[in-house]
Amino acid sequence: MDERYLWDRSGPVDPEVEKLENLLGRFRHERSPLGLPGGRPAGSRRLLAAAVILAGAAGAIWVARSGAAPQWRVERIEGAPLVGSRPVAAASPLSIGLGVETDAVSRAKVGIGRIAEISVGTGSRLRLVKSGPVEQRLALDRGRISAKISAPPRLFLVETPSALAVDLGCSYTLEVDPSGAEMLRVETGWVSLERDGRESIVPAGAVCATRPREGPGTPYYEDAAPELRRALELYDFAAGGEEALSVILNAARRRDGLTLWHLLPRTAGVDREHVYERLARLVPPPADVTREGALRGDGRMLELWRWELEGMPLLPREGTFWSFCRKLWFRLAA
Repeated sequence: MDERYLWDRSGPVDPEVEKLENLLGRFRHERSPLGLPGGRPAGSRRLLAAAVILAGAAGAIWVARSGAAPQWRVERIEGAPLVGSRPVAAASPLSIGLGVETDAVSRAKVGIGRIAEISVGTGSRLRLVKSGPVEQRLALDRGRISAKISAPPRLFLVETPSALAVDLGCSYTLEVDPSGAEMLRVETGWVSLERDGRESIVPAGAVCATRPREGPGTPYYEDAAPELRRALELYDFAAGGEEALSVILNAARRRDGLTLWHLLPRTAGVDREHVYERLARLVPPPADVTREGALRGDGRMLELWRWELEGMPLLPREGTFWSFCRKLWFRLAA
């Protein structure tokens, strides 16, 4: 993309930027611009640019050299939860490698600064795996947690026996049963369930199951038709095949485009064509998405179509600058 367009609109228009401008156009500020004094001399502009660069460099050095990472802490809610082998009596630090364990009558709370609060339910074990400026990773071996996260996307991760739950700025509950099967329910924001290149993006009001051998299933809204939910369970985890897929397609509403969009790259041949046709009727694809491109799994086209779905996010892409911004935000907020 030619970045001149972002600064002064003098460069060629990038199609994705133009699409985003059209989507957000109704929020455009209509008042006349504030009058400013005449342009600064070239020397002043160069000094201002140098100051911005120096400030950014100073921030980068501060982030890189700062050794005081925010500390996870654990508190008792009720009963006698353990950290390692010690009962939790008062708020205490939680170190990497240690876990919080609750019995049938115990509950605990784990948090870091003001940006993450996780309630650990009864009969659960939650471990701290990694704590750094660009990744906070925990592992839920069993039981149930309720998490409230106020942080940039992809900073907080929770491992389970069947998938990796990647926070995209949200609150959610995550439950792992003794077999390692998992159920995710998202209350606000979004969570991505990932394993071996398979990803399920779960928005608020939706749920998604996983299994240790199969990984993430297909997300669906909790108010979806009962026959759709039953057929999806069969299709994802019990080799339901064409018969189950037919029930899913017939029961799908426009809102269930979430489910069909995820099924599109997970099917093949005639089944994929049927999913495409049903999804296209419920949620017409944008002009840049062609039938041929969607059927061959073109990533850019599928992403553009995802923007048309109810409740789905415009996810930021990873990159060096984004990683730096996450580091800086985390140091300041926590």
